[in-house]
Amino acid sequence: MLKKYRVAAIGFAHSHMTSNLKSFAECGGRVEFVAAADVMPKVKSVSTEKGTRLFGLQNAIDLYGFKKYDDYEKLLEENQLDIVLVCSENALHSVVMEKILSRGINVVVEKPLAASMEGALRIARAAAVAAAHNGAKVITNWPTAWSPAVRAAKKIVDSGAIGRVFKFCYRNADSQGPMSYGQNMTDTEKGLEWWHHSDTGGGALLDYCCYGACMSSWFIGRSPVAAYGLKANFDSPYGSAEDYASITVRFPEAVAQLEGSWTTVNSGVHNGPLVFGTNGTLVVRRDGAVEIYKKRHSEIPDEVITPEPLPSGRETLGMETIHHLDTGEPLFPMLDLGLNLTAMSILDAGIRSAQTGKMELINDGVWCIGNDSF
Repeated sequence: MLKKYRVAAIGFAHSHMTSNLKSFAECGGRVEFVAAADVMPKVKSVSTEKGTRLFGLQNAIDLYGFKKYDDYEKLLEENQLDIVLVCSENALHSVVMEKILSRGINVVVEKPLAASMEGALRIARAAAVAAAHNGAKVITNWPTAWSPAVRAAKKIVDSGAIGRVFKFCYRNADSQGPMSYGQNMTDTEKGLEWWHHSDTGGGALLDYCCYGACMSSWFIGRSPVAAYGLKANFDSPYGSAEDYASITVRFPEAVAQLEGSWTTVNSGVHNGPLVFGTNGTLVVRRDGAVEIYKKRHSEIPDEVITPEPLPSGRETLGMETIHHLDTGEPLFPMLDLGLNLTAMSILDAGIRSAQTGKMELINDGVWCIGNDSF
């Protein structure tokens, strides 16, 4: 008889909790939803519009019958759990995940892994202890991980079809901020959402540049060396966090250009990834096709590829998590802790660079020391 996994949800700051829970609900009898709790916010949200933390928690209870807790630590004490989904503020990921991992419970956290390299390393250390004592795992979700086009693009690059990669570009799709998807909110209400505060891990850099940080590391396959970051607030005066950011990342033999914007009505071009090689250029289109260009000055692709479907039984976050826990087979690389530590090192350097105005070295676990606090 197949194991039924007991699942809890902790932290409803990030609106992706809704889709993440849906992916587990679609696993049917393999999942039992147990309990849910938010994490005490530093910034108290007042809106109940779709996408806010207040909406997310109540929606989860209504849809899936979770028992509601006001204290997530009490939730952990009183329930036997196999998996906890975490969507707290980025700055609280490490605090919450340490407590979960110490109890031998697997964690599925929404991207990015943390708000700083120090926070990511706290998670990595807790995961290492858990792996040695109780086998608990850390899984980081990326919506782009479920894109057949992104996976096809990686296979094409690895095949050598465009030669050696020397440049990677990614910009998020059109966005005017996390509260711009039909919500009716005043600027004051938006300003009370964690997204718009730097000290909670809000802002466009961590929200959107993170995608490029993860994918560029995966596609290029080398350790990043240094980064130059820029942050600006063009149209969100009600918060301390940036609504636009870019990071230029130096790899040993390549460069990555990453952008995150909450101020874009229409990008006007494909968001990517765009991958430039010595023998050609690869473009992931918005419609999910992959183009390859090999002729100079040509606006017509030499090849247009329709990606294959994702592997059966591993098409969603819920399915992939259960498959991994059932079989012990490796996770899809974008979900793995190692790649996410590399992605976090890029984001961390980008943040430091935006503060200093200088290119900053990318620090790995050997060099990062300190204390992540909230």
